[in-house]
Formats: sequence, C-alpha cells, structure tokens
Amino acid sequence: MLIFIDESGDPGFSITKGSSVVFVVACVIFDDELEAEKTAIKIKELRRKLKKSDNFEFKFNKCSRKIRVQFLETVRGSEFRIRSIVMKKENIYSEELKTNKESFYNFTIRTVLKHNFGRIKDAKIRIDGKGDRLFRKELLTYLNKHLKTKEAKIIRNFKFRNSQKDVLIQLADMVAGSINRRFQSDKTDSKIYLDILQKRIDDLWEFK
Repeated sequence: MLIFIDESGDPGFSITKGSSVVFVVACVIFDDELEAEKTAIKIKELRRKLKKSDNFEFKFNKCSRKIRVQFLETVRGSEFRIRSIVMKKENIYSEELKTNKESFYNFTIRTVLKHNFGRIKDAKIRIDGKGDRLFRKELLTYLNKHLKTKEAKIIRNFKFRNSQKDVLIQLADMVAGSINRRFQSDKTDSKIYLDILQKRIDDLWEFK
C-alpha cells in the first residue's frame, strides 16, 4: 500500500487576518504500486500534452480552472482511493491545537491515518517535504509513536518527497485543493472538481 499525502489551507487560526476557514489533509491511496506508476505516467503525459516543461508542477492554487479539470479527468480512471479529513476551525476548541501550528498539523495527519476503519495497513507513506528539517523529524517521531503499535501497524515507512519532482505528491495537492474548494461556497467552481473525483472517494471526513 502506497499513500501520498498533501494538505490545503493553512494550520493557522487567525481567520480575520487571512488564515483559511478549513484545513484539509488528503491521502491518495494506491493498493497496487504498479497502478501508482501508471498514474504517474498519465500525469507526465498530460504535462507534455500541455507543452509544459519537465519542471512544471501541478498545484491546485496555481492552475487555471481548465487545467484543474484536465488533470482530474486524466486521473479519475486510475485505481486509487481518497481518504480525507476536513478540519473546520470553528469546531476546534483545544488551545494547544489553536495556538501551535505544528501540533495542529501533526494531529490532523495522525487522525486521518489512524481512524481508517481498517482500510490502511502497513503502508508506505509519502508526504510533501516542505518545512525545515527539525519539523520533519518531529513529525516522523510523532507519527511513528502513534501509528506504529503492536495492536495496529499502520505505517511501514515514511518518507518526505520534493513535490516538484514527484507527480503523485502533485496529485495529492490537486485532490486536497479540490476538497477545500468544495467548502468555499462563494466560489463558482466549488462543486466541479469533487464531482469528477466522486468514484475515487473512500471517505471524506468532516471532523467535529
């Protein structure tokens, strides 16, 4: 099992100063690594079709509506599952989570992976590698502590990836962005993207 993880929104709680209303973490899950390779090829072929350079990165917030739709149409026939958690910040009451961005980020990733109804086991986790080295080390220690137990080994291994070089991390970004956009009712495209991905969604959890 191979899982690619990315987020949309930010872990801050200064809503009146520009922080996002929701924070989304999306897991793109491949039960077959060969299917992951095939999907990566589809994305690279789309990049070439669009006449983009090999360094071009598909990022939801930087792509046009047309490219977002093309991207999602390209991958929706691939065999992957989407598990996601949507943290509506108005529902978060813990002072630790509200005042410590790292704690909120770590807790969100841990929660979406841990509460999976037996659908994630012994997985190879790949996550966008932004953030400083200390933060990445602390995240790894935190997840290993909570997700590698005698009762249930959810993680086999955990690696950070450069999103510019990994098109499947880019897929996770596009999925997370699509989910976040669904909760922006003021946007005219709020429903378009998730409708394309509907058959791939395993669980979209609105945390309360």
